[in-house]
Amino acid sequence: MVPLSFREITERLKQMQLPETDVVIGIGSGGIPPATMVAYHLNAELLVMVLNYRDEQNTPRYEEPKVLAKPEWNLEGKRILLVDDVSVSGKTMQAALEQLKGMNVKTLAMKGKADFVLFPEIQDCVKWPWKL
Repeated sequence: MVPLSFREITERLKQMQLPETDVVIGIGSGGIPPATMVAYHLNAELLVMVLNYRDEQNTPRYEEPKVLAKPEWNLEGKRILLVDDVSVSGKTMQAALEQLKGMNVKTLAMKGKADFVLFPEIQDCVKWPWKL
């Protein structure tokens, strides 16, 4: 397991060339802490999409990622950055993107697959600083 600190994540964020963003949407629950850091870094609005696929032991809870609360936001004309902690299979990110179909959305994951990946070199599990 690879331990990461808030400092390491912040330093990597400073090095990234992220797009102009009006709204950062964190995929709850794992994407909320990194989305908060990204929104602060980009001085953007923060929203949370409550979506779940895996439990705390990383075992799938459902056959597919499930939207637990359908967002009712007016994001017309906004530049959106969708953030999750990990996107390995891409299923959760894809389910979130379905909710934002037709909008100007880019994706960011701390590790895994996305338009922007903070730690592409990490292949192992991560000990996130926000998880005790």
